[in-house]
Amino acid sequence: MSSPGNQTARESSSKWFALDLDIEPAAREAVEYALMEAGALGTETNDADSSMLVVSAYFHATPHRERVRAELAEAFRIYSLPSTSVRDMKFREVPDSDWLQEWKKSWQPVEVGNFIVAPPWSEITDDHNRHVIRIEPGMAFGTGTHETTRLCLKAITRFFKGKSFIDVGTGTGILAIAAAKASPDSKIWACDTDAEAIAIAKENARANNVADFIEFHAGSISATQASADFVCANLTADVIALLLPDLIAATCGRLVLSGILDVQADGILDQLSQTAGFSNPVVLRDGEWVAIVV
Repeated sequence: MSSPGNQTARESSSKWFALDLDIEPAAREAVEYALMEAGALGTETNDADSSMLVVSAYFHATPHRERVRAELAEAFRIYSLPSTSVRDMKFREVPDSDWLQEWKKSWQPVEVGNFIVAPPWSEITDDHNRHVIRIEPGMAFGTGTHETTRLCLKAITRFFKGKSFIDVGTGTGILAIAAAKASPDSKIWACDTDAEAIAIAKENARANNVADFIEFHAGSISATQASADFVCANLTADVIALLLPDLIAATCGRLVLSGILDVQADGILDQLSQTAGFSNPVVLRDGEWVAIVV
């Protein structure tokens, strides 16, 4: 299952709404991503048969089908998938929130590098070898379970030595929180073009007792951004390509580029070589995803 959003005020709801999509198995990740972008509180995927999956997306209110279709079209563009990847879409009402409780049982802490990403209800605690990051999930790529987030956490574990950190596309704030946990004395700046994501990230920072160490901004990185010795951009390949000059300008140490599918990596590597002369980046891989560290 993918993550529901901030549930505190919602668990008392007596009615939920769901969209059930019959999809090609290869489109699972793209569809889950699109549904979360369309405002789903969570998704659940089950096998229909050997050739098809059923993805169920849950909403607090009746979902806007046109928005869902638009987000699906954009996701299919990013993932280079045909529109026929979704075969059918059906709407239904869900009478209670039992699915939320089942989801909570299913989401286990995720250990990556020196970090453990855990839900707020987990009883796991910090020790001298690892930092526990408690995230109230609200976005598709913010719970630590997605490959792009894991790649960034691995890069932070391996390369971040403190001082200053920029998190571009912060989402739930998990990477900025990780940097603050690893090095509380560092200057940490985080941004996202989604104002709601910034609000969620601030809540998560407070829940992890690091709100005073992170400066959050609604917006994106620009040419006037003060530089940092570690910059992490967990975005998509097309957005990275657009922002790359500003990302390079803001980096005086390590730059981590994540959210890149394996088939998109050569394009970013060529751009790095042609525009900035980077010839020997470190490429980290997790499934079909890569992170490039320069």
